[in-house]
Amino acid sequence: MLAAILVSGNMLAQQVKYTVSGTYTVDGAKVYLKDRLTEKTIDSVAVANGKFAFSGIADKDALMAVNVKNSGWDISFFNDGTPVSINANDSTLKSSQLNERLTKYDLEGEALSKAFKAKVRKMTPEQIKANQDELMAEMAKAQNAQIELANKLFKEERNSLIPLAFAELYFIDNGVEAYDELVKQPTAFAKHPQLKAARDRIAAVLKPEGDEKTAVIGQQFTDLEMSAPNGKMHKVSELVGPGKYVFVDFWASWCGPCRAEMPNVLEAYNKYHAKGFEVIGISFDNKKEAWVKAIGQLKMPWLQISDLKGFDCAAAPIYKIDGIPDNILIDPQGKIIDRALRGKALHNRLQQIFGE
Repeated sequence: MLAAILVSGNMLAQQVKYTVSGTYTVDGAKVYLKDRLTEKTIDSVAVANGKFAFSGIADKDALMAVNVKNSGWDISFFNDGTPVSINANDSTLKSSQLNERLTKYDLEGEALSKAFKAKVRKMTPEQIKANQDELMAEMAKAQNAQIELANKLFKEERNSLIPLAFAELYFIDNGVEAYDELVKQPTAFAKHPQLKAARDRIAAVLKPEGDEKTAVIGQQFTDLEMSAPNGKMHKVSELVGPGKYVFVDFWASWCGPCRAEMPNVLEAYNKYHAKGFEVIGISFDNKKEAWVKAIGQLKMPWLQISDLKGFDCAAAPIYKIDGIPDNILIDPQGKIIDRALRGKALHNRLQQIFGE
């Protein structure tokens, strides 16, 4: 189906033709062509006789993707003028060297995730519930593998556009502040609009500007009192005081991204605790057994408290928490100085405070 659509407006000046042909075993399945800059659908077709196709005009080097409905998988490619031939059954393609390398990295990054999803699909709801902790650990491992790959590509693929396809993962781990340094560097992707788009999307997720979440920054913290696993009551204020910066971590045993982030928090704790960095975990768990088990599995040495009320947790309305992981950083005077610090963004912030 012909679709002469501009993928990214006027941000990339030169226009080139794209030609995408593909195969898929399910006739009638809906296939979408997507602009990864705007995350909008450019065109869609139904598979007929095991085949589908797209063609049109788009900006040169625009990052595009093909997706089969309900597959949960994007097959990405750059519009570099080379025809693209896709096998949507195994998510591979034949095209330019650049696009074939991108596909190789995509499959590498998603290997653990695909295996995990395939495993879960074969399990009954009862089996999933009975193995919840192990499944969360596997999901966290898969997510960490993707982030490690993104960091590797931003270091090793500086002369290609490939890192752009992994930019959101990079900013999740390194913080949106990393964008400022990236655009100063002499790389092939520094000036591409996809880099800023990825930065802006992650900034919106981690720190929505102007909403109630960031409004707490600059305010005095509100104290919370909850039970530790041993039943003893503790307050956040026990840790706040001269020379101490307190990281209040909102998490839960069932939260995959929370578990994936915990080794990063532990690394920061081990590095800066002696200098005054304190951590307190506030869990959004409902069940004590799962909460306590996760603390042991993740080897978290800091104070943990919870009212075991899930998202009815007392912390949720006070700090406008509608999703986890989330966190706040409190200075020695009890003022909230930052929020939603994850990945290298946490380390960068602590380095500003404590130095190396």
